[in-house]
Amino acid sequence: MRVLVLGSGAREHALAARLSDKRGADEVMCAPGNPGTAALCRTLDADLSDPASLLELAARERVDLTVVGPEVPLSLGVADRFAAAGRLLFGPTQAAARLESSKAFAKAFMARHGVPTARFRTCESVGEGLGAVRSGEFGFPVVLKADGLAAGKGVIIADDRAAAEAAVVAAMRERRFGAAGDRLVVEECLSGPEVSFFVFSDGVRVLPFASAQDHKRALDDDRGPNTGGMGAFAPSVLLDAALDARVMREIVEPVISGMAAEGHPFRGFLYVGLMLTAEGPKVIEFNVRLGDPEAQVILPLIDEPLLPVLVAAAEGRLVQPSCRLGRDKLVGVVIASRGYPESSESGRPIHGIEDAERTSQVFHAGTARRGGDLVTAGGRVLTVVGRGVNFEDAIARAYEGVSKIHFDGMQYRRDIGRKALAREA
Repeated sequence: MRVLVLGSGAREHALAARLSDKRGADEVMCAPGNPGTAALCRTLDADLSDPASLLELAARERVDLTVVGPEVPLSLGVADRFAAAGRLLFGPTQAAARLESSKAFAKAFMARHGVPTARFRTCESVGEGLGAVRSGEFGFPVVLKADGLAAGKGVIIADDRAAAEAAVVAAMRERRFGAAGDRLVVEECLSGPEVSFFVFSDGVRVLPFASAQDHKRALDDDRGPNTGGMGAFAPSVLLDAALDARVMREIVEPVISGMAAEGHPFRGFLYVGLMLTAEGPKVIEFNVRLGDPEAQVILPLIDEPLLPVLVAAAEGRLVQPSCRLGRDKLVGVVIASRGYPESSESGRPIHGIEDAERTSQVFHAGTARRGGDLVTAGGRVLTVVGRGVNFEDAIARAYEGVSKIHFDGMQYRRDIGRKALAREA
């Protein structure tokens, strides 16, 4: 089987690695890919914002299954294009992808189907936004979310009224998030630990397969600005069989059945961002694809061939009752460029990856080839993943790998996985 992975980040590198192993596809291609995927498979030029050209690429390369990594192609309807042409793709339709591409849609959908989430109000103007924060309905701190896609950075937690009012003006009048902030969701700030919960769905049936915990803040001890993710570990230490079953019963199954009932069956990866509150698990957000950096630590956990599961889900015949996972623990540390997340430096030569790969797995994100050199080309540059029989071992292996890598201005957190140690002990 010929498989095309769409995307260019560490998540897509992790997908290509799994699909290229000895139990995987006959040929894997990645578009546009990165230097890491280029070491595994053929990379192809692609414009991820042009669904028609992606369909043409898949037809030209005689692709049997296309797997979508990032959210943008899904929000633009790439799955609809492929379905109309009779080509197999793993990922939701444009309408189903609104669970991620529109925070307002997702919140209203959860309200319609009784899915537990924070109380909220959707605001269409600056006046409405200011009214929502001034009303005191949600107290402080209060959460403000840009309605549309904002590369994981469209959420502001305002500690007081002045900060909340400034955030409304920045999003809706000054357009800090561009068109994504034309509508704003204002909601109560939930309290509790966060967990990422992942399932496959074929539109009717659901197969849970992994959980993880990520680290959004830029600095140690969860300080500094929010980022796209500075590291993750898997599996989550906060979930047990009973809580897994509750998440499936109260959240995942109502979402999948609700989407089908509304005429938009959801096929693909569903990522449920959860807050484990005193009242029980509540949804913070949905992603309609694998998370990054979570993908880098959950995909290596799957202890069975991935390709048959993706094909079955894409074809609407996902019947297996469970997904076999290994017993190891995985910890992934993101190495970023100086200035991330506000800015990033590019063109800095990267050294030591081959040494790091002797003890860890290294996934590329913001890297490029310049002549014969590997250089930085974005904010998040690499994810270094350590595997161990326990979290202490996995953390040590991940940071041993990090210690081998060098480039000017590299930054990373030094506490990834620490939250797991107390629970494990």
